[in-house]
Amino acid sequence: MKSPLILLLALLSFSLSCSSSANRLASSPNASAQKDTQQLAEVAKTQNYGTEMEKVSLNDVDKEGSTAEAADRKIIRNADITIEVPSTTDAQHQVTSIAETHGGFVVTSEAKQRENNDPAQRTLDIKLVVRVPSNQFGRAFDEIKKLAGNTPSEQVTSQDVTEDFIDLEARIKTQKALEVQFLEIMRQAHKIADALEVQRQIAEVRTEIEKLEGRKRFLENRSSLSTINVNIQTPKPVITVTQTGFGHSLREAVSDSVTLASDMVLFFARFVIMMVPVFLFLFLPLGLVGRYLIRRAKRMRLAAALATPDAN
Repeated sequence: MKSPLILLLALLSFSLSCSSSANRLASSPNASAQKDTQQLAEVAKTQNYGTEMEKVSLNDVDKEGSTAEAADRKIIRNADITIEVPSTTDAQHQVTSIAETHGGFVVTSEAKQRENNDPAQRTLDIKLVVRVPSNQFGRAFDEIKKLAGNTPSEQVTSQDVTEDFIDLEARIKTQKALEVQFLEIMRQAHKIADALEVQRQIAEVRTEIEKLEGRKRFLENRSSLSTINVNIQTPKPVITVTQTGFGHSLREAVSDSVTLASDMVLFFARFVIMMVPVFLFLFLPLGLVGRYLIRRAKRMRLAAALATPDAN
């Protein structure tokens, strides 16, 4: 809808310029009137040329659109798969090798450590984003799937964008044909105002062409290269079911008592070890100072007691 509106604006601008020329016919000499009449004829001829050119270009677009429909279809294929393997790092190297073997590559690689209270049970979960040519998508996906001892989840999606691609090509060709028409009209313009108006319309058409071509390149890239999201992880530990019964409860009580006794022994051992430096650097100096003060006080009292009879 935008292309006919742009053409209509351009034709309207020329119609306004023709009207201004017609207004000057009443006050100008006959020679000027004849000159303006010739200009109007040239502009009308150019407009007719543009209309004929647009019809030809639209016919060409229809023919080429039919040819594009007969060509191979544009399909965007994506896949998400989660695999469980004994070693995630080894599987990461194998997935990278599979992608490169089929002409693809790894886009992103992300590793995250799985939280666990036991350090020995902490493992890396790796996420890879792989892109391979669309004609190698099935083979690459099957080879990645074979690496897994278990596949908790997988999903494959496809989107046919052939119609969008053909529509973009038709719109691009229409906009380019319109750009040619504006360029031809601009060459026939004899006034600065008309030339500036046509130049503005050409800039809008060129912006629309670049936008459509960018969308076309995006669809070409997504359809020519398929994306596979691979989540690599180790098998999750099996949760054992707690047994019930008197014997099991008795064993748990004995185990808890042994654990409590060992914890108490460790607590007292740590307390003694912790108090040794406190005793050496705090209580021992305080004890020595206190002993000295007590002995000095005793000596002073003894001296005072001995001095009292002599005074009598």
